[in-house]
Amino acid sequence: MIENLPFGALRVFESASRHLSFKAAAAELFITPAAVSQQIKTLEHHLGVKLFIRQSRGLSLTEEAKQGLPLLAQGFNDLIQGVELIRSAHIEPKLTIWMAPSFASKWFVPRLNRFAEKYPDIDLNISASPNLVDTTAPRKSIPVENFRRDNVHIAIRFGKGDYPGCRVDKLFSVSAIPLCSPQLMRGDHPLRTPQDLRFHTLIHDDTLYEGRPDWPTWLEAAKVSDIDADRGLHFNHGNLAINAAVDGQGVVLSMKALASDDIAAGRLVTPFNIALPLEYAYYLITLDELTDHPHTAAFRDWLLEEAGQEDELNSSQLKSDARKAE
Repeated sequence: MIENLPFGALRVFESASRHLSFKAAAAELFITPAAVSQQIKTLEHHLGVKLFIRQSRGLSLTEEAKQGLPLLAQGFNDLIQGVELIRSAHIEPKLTIWMAPSFASKWFVPRLNRFAEKYPDIDLNISASPNLVDTTAPRKSIPVENFRRDNVHIAIRFGKGDYPGCRVDKLFSVSAIPLCSPQLMRGDHPLRTPQDLRFHTLIHDDTLYEGRPDWPTWLEAAKVSDIDADRGLHFNHGNLAINAAVDGQGVVLSMKALASDDIAAGRLVTPFNIALPLEYAYYLITLDELTDHPHTAAFRDWLLEEAGQEDELNSSQLKSDARKAE
């Protein structure tokens, strides 16, 4: 009878089967290897079948265990998602959203008033974290493991879009382009061609993340080889680099999306129509079990609409640049 099933032992079996190791299962479940062994013995006695074959190189599953494991694993996954759905049903009308600081200040916040006008009853708790980019760090940096821990509902992340356990929506592709104050387009050495960069300070965003655009790559794409690509001002934060360009201190290489509002306001201009498409993009990430919650769905629909406008502008720019390069 199902009411007599040792659910604790079943959970231990599922973990040990996945790892094929009592020690690894013990570490995952925060119990001792001896406790794992005892739970497996209890389950084998209850079911009347042997579950593991102990070999010199480790463990293997019996045929009986192999047949039942997929359904058992799916059952535990369904239980976890069911619990999360019950919990998410009580989400207050406040969404906690993670995003990188530069994206928050340069792209997201200038558009935030439009969300507030459309959804006045949904409050947003914005957490700007520099960890919301793909790095060479191990899998612990994957956001799904931190969503539940910090009660985060949505993340906006710059990366490759591979986030297991989450619904992933691509916001928009990005390209890198030189940007400067309009005043640098005038004077003794106005910026007319990429070769004119030799007369101006190069501004670098040295924030550490994969896919970051850099001056050496852009200058190579622009077929400029006699400029020291490492000279100039170096910043460890994208906002500082863009703000330095707004103040007329040099030419920054940045993602055009992050500077779109400064460009629209006339604080920055693009001196050359040479955009460097990047492999990475911005993604909207939601835990699978929160995907259909009304608040997260409303925010996702709004943000995708905003991002769609950005992607159209970026695609148009790339096509224009390609035609001019022909």
